[in-house]
Amino acid sequence: MSHLTEDDSTIERKYVKEKKIGEGTYAVVYQGKEAATGRKVAIKKIKLGQSQAGVNGIELSAIREVKSLQELQHPNIIELIDIFSHKTNLNLVLEYLDSDLEMIIKDKNIVFMSSDIKSWMLMTLRGLDHCHKNWILHRDMKPNNLLVGKDGQLKLADFGLARDFGDPMAKNMSTQVVTRWYRAPELLFGAKQYGYAVDMWSVGCIFAELMLRVPYLPGETDIEQLDLMFRALGTPTEEDWPGFNELTQMKFQKYPKTPLKALFTAAGNDTLDLLEKMLSYDPNKRLTTREALNHPYFRNKPRPTPPGKLPKQEKSNHLNEPVSPSSSSASPY
Repeated sequence: MSHLTEDDSTIERKYVKEKKIGEGTYAVVYQGKEAATGRKVAIKKIKLGQSQAGVNGIELSAIREVKSLQELQHPNIIELIDIFSHKTNLNLVLEYLDSDLEMIIKDKNIVFMSSDIKSWMLMTLRGLDHCHKNWILHRDMKPNNLLVGKDGQLKLADFGLARDFGDPMAKNMSTQVVTRWYRAPELLFGAKQYGYAVDMWSVGCIFAELMLRVPYLPGETDIEQLDLMFRALGTPTEEDWPGFNELTQMKFQKYPKTPLKALFTAAGNDTLDLLEKMLSYDPNKRLTTREALNHPYFRNKPRPTPPGKLPKQEKSNHLNEPVSPSSSSASPY
């Protein structure tokens, strides 16, 4: 992998940009190929700021993304192939994947079974488990950031909000992480100290979305997000979440706890048990990635669909504007 400053002509000799496939506020993503091999790549061109005060938010996001991807090599995490810097641009060359899980969920022409959901969940958790074993919080888990290749392999992408969690007592972490629909309740209440459980809440919301084929908790504001959450799962009590009454001065309507079976009517008991343990209000009771991977859900029938046999889109343009409110760029890269 190159870490050297290169001029544009050198970049163009190694990689051929073919077309723009996404653009956010601070980055443009191109589909391209490696000139020597013809391998498809995605080239993410990050427009760095000219902050005189030192590292700004854009640079910090780019640094976090590069650092995380350099440390994480796994079949279910996107590969960082190369890095080039030129003037005020940082170019990340990433492996190219054809689609993402959000597009598959939304495509009504695709019919998928419980065994397919199990396969996508297994790959998601394996990738996230590798992040957590390496002390990295992803902090933006959502279907749009789960890319899917032609071979069916699912890979975690967009590490712009990732954080090294080497200090278990890390203080003053940002609460403005994770796209709202997938944001854990402790973040909505302003927790400055949190851990891997925030990623697991997001995975629970993704699990629910795969079964429903629509986002599970699509709040327009933080208050509406909490209200939707409490309507769906019941307003938490001190028994559910010790210390809950100290989190906020706000008074929320008390909704009763509704059995998940009432909404997820086709789900088996093992499925519902896994979902419920991912969506525990108390972060200390939420399953870890390892506990989730060892859950009976993954051992019971049906067996997970082999990745190569998973349903996929006939035509894809995986960098369409996402429907979900994005906390990073419009591109899942």
